[in-house]
Amino acid sequence: MAQPALKDDIRPEPLGKALSERYLAYALSTIMHRALPDVRDGLKPVHRRILYGMRRLGLAPGSAPKKSAKVVGDVMGSFHPHGDQAIYDALVRLAQDFASRYPLVEGQGNFGNIDGDNAAAMRYTESRLTEVAQALLEGIDESAIDFRPTYDGADEEPVVLPCAFPNLLANGSSGIAVGMATSIPPHNAGELCDAIAALIETPKLQERTLFKLVKGPDFPTGGIIVDDPAAIAEAYRTGRGSFRVRARWKKEEGSRGVYQIVVDQIPYQVQKAKLIERIAQLMDEKKLPLLDDVRDESAEDLRIVLVPKSRAVEAEILMEQLFRATELESRIPLNLNVLDHGITPKVLSLREALNAFIDHRHEVLKRRTKHRLEKIADRLEVLEGYLAVYLNLDKVIKIIRHEDEPKPKLMKAFGLTERQATAILDMRLRNLRKLEEKQIREEHASLMQEQKELKKLAGSSDLQAKKLIEEINAVNVRFGAKTQLGKRRTIFSTAPEIGEDIAPEAFIEKEPITVLCSEKGWLRTLKGHQEQNDSIKYREGDGPRFWVHAETTDKLIVFATDGRFFTLECAKLPGGRGLGDPIREFLELGPDQDLVSMFVHNPKRKLLLAATSGRGFVTNEADLLATKRTGKAVMNAGDAKAAVCVPAEGDCAAIIGTNHKLLVFALAEIPGLAKGRGVILQRYKDGKLKDACTFAWKEGLRDANGRTWMPDELKDWRGSRAQAGRIAPRGFAKSGKFA
Repeated sequence: MAQPALKDDIRPEPLGKALSERYLAYALSTIMHRALPDVRDGLKPVHRRILYGMRRLGLAPGSAPKKSAKVVGDVMGSFHPHGDQAIYDALVRLAQDFASRYPLVEGQGNFGNIDGDNAAAMRYTESRLTEVAQALLEGIDESAIDFRPTYDGADEEPVVLPCAFPNLLANGSSGIAVGMATSIPPHNAGELCDAIAALIETPKLQERTLFKLVKGPDFPTGGIIVDDPAAIAEAYRTGRGSFRVRARWKKEEGSRGVYQIVVDQIPYQVQKAKLIERIAQLMDEKKLPLLDDVRDESAEDLRIVLVPKSRAVEAEILMEQLFRATELESRIPLNLNVLDHGITPKVLSLREALNAFIDHRHEVLKRRTKHRLEKIADRLEVLEGYLAVYLNLDKVIKIIRHEDEPKPKLMKAFGLTERQATAILDMRLRNLRKLEEKQIREEHASLMQEQKELKKLAGSSDLQAKKLIEEINAVNVRFGAKTQLGKRRTIFSTAPEIGEDIAPEAFIEKEPITVLCSEKGWLRTLKGHQEQNDSIKYREGDGPRFWVHAETTDKLIVFATDGRFFTLECAKLPGGRGLGDPIREFLELGPDQDLVSMFVHNPKRKLLLAATSGRGFVTNEADLLATKRTGKAVMNAGDAKAAVCVPAEGDCAAIIGTNHKLLVFALAEIPGLAKGRGVILQRYKDGKLKDACTFAWKEGLRDANGRTWMPDELKDWRGSRAQAGRIAPRGFAKSGKFA
């Protein structure tokens, strides 16, 4: 019989709706099953499945390890239908003592290193559970948690682990989902246990007491946290923040005052090989002028040797330079974003995270108690059956031998339940001779006492709290600060205030450079102090404007026509391989504004500022440094434009206008101001200021042509400030400019 033709099930649907629905499903899957850990056991599904799969394989701490490939294959086939490499990578991280503060897997073979080298293939390595992992699984066979069907429905897997160990905060977690992420640094288990016990005993424990118990993260690689305690407390209070972590170092003295610095701990998740490579690169770029050499002398223990340029270099200053430039100082983020009860993504505070763990342990305790009571009741029923028939064993044997259906006869003869009759019938004959009333009664009495205590426990919140404290204290004994594994590795300190005492240029290698700025504002530097020559290339239609000899440690001052001063660090200016970068990338200059002057900063100098309006004043150059790209407003030119910025040296000032009138007067007549419009330097009817300068009267005045006008030639042009002046003498530079 022919099969009927299938009809295409094509339904029109708006593209936006279809994409949003499918992307939302993907986002939820990523959040729930990959990125965020469960607040109760601190595990993601892949980690939970690895631990449960290893337990099913019998890989307890004291057992012989098995090939990691077997573990990965079993987990992939039974619980986690994803790539084998992804599962193995997760297993490897659980075994790395530099990645996990309390490793959950004990690995044999090459499981990678702090240099960033990968682990060997899974067929070469072996693994088994650690004692910490055993604590996470403790009680899993006692109905402590729920199970759910696996992806194919052929088996069951735990929804969450019982987790006697505070794994979420002890080992931390990180992950990126769609629209959210988590980053939880590892902490010290002993401190967490103390805090949990205190919270159980005093639920309304004050925050300052809680933060004294949990001082801060405890990284597997050690390091030094240099954050202020108030900042750490605020991060724990909100569940968001970061921790500033520095490498631990010491100074090793040599002969004749020579020393070297040894780094034996680096910040968490920093790869040693890349760190050393970065330091070497900065040395090649001459950005670490105080460092002469870096060596990796690590064996089993980490040892990075830093050799200073000379014994005169202070170790603290050298390390401060390295902290600023390399990953010897890192910021470890805190984003306590977790799945609350495995369902709702939520950012928790430290208190909320610890209380969630306590609630989970409370639920586990109640379920294990209920399970144990059921087991005791079942056993007591059997023991009571044994006691009922003990004195009539011959009658029991007779019923079993002669009756086709002995169970109902036994139940009727001795008043037994079906469960008791089944237990008697299932007993082996050889056990009958060992069956002693005393032993049965002792076991019965013991179980009755245990049952009584467990019922009290189940009905008393105070006893439950006491029991939880006992359990967490037992964990503290096993993994706390008094154990080798639990000793705090990360310490706390304060960063030395070197940055305020040492100028930033102390961290820059001093080299001569020439700063070039073209007419159209293209900025670059050339090595060495070079004189202007035709070999310097510019863009078509462009040419030289400012040519400044400087050092890489100098600051460059730029004065603009709107009266603002800008500060540029010479070490950060573009090199001379190309044709430069636009100067407007380094400072915020308006489209109608232009540059007036550019020079190397000299804090001991005074400057004469003048605008086209003929107004001006003298100011201290030390007050002109700007800390922002927007510059520092100093001169208020009004409708005019700032036009002159020259050193205020000598005893006289010379002003010339566009009307070619020249005026010379005493420099002392110009007041000193920090900012403002200034005073009138020269008056104009139909003109404006062209140029201004200062000079020593006895040495004469030089014009743009290079001619020096001596005092006897200038006496007719000497007057007082704010006069109009006279037409410049015959032979004065036609450009109306001074040298």
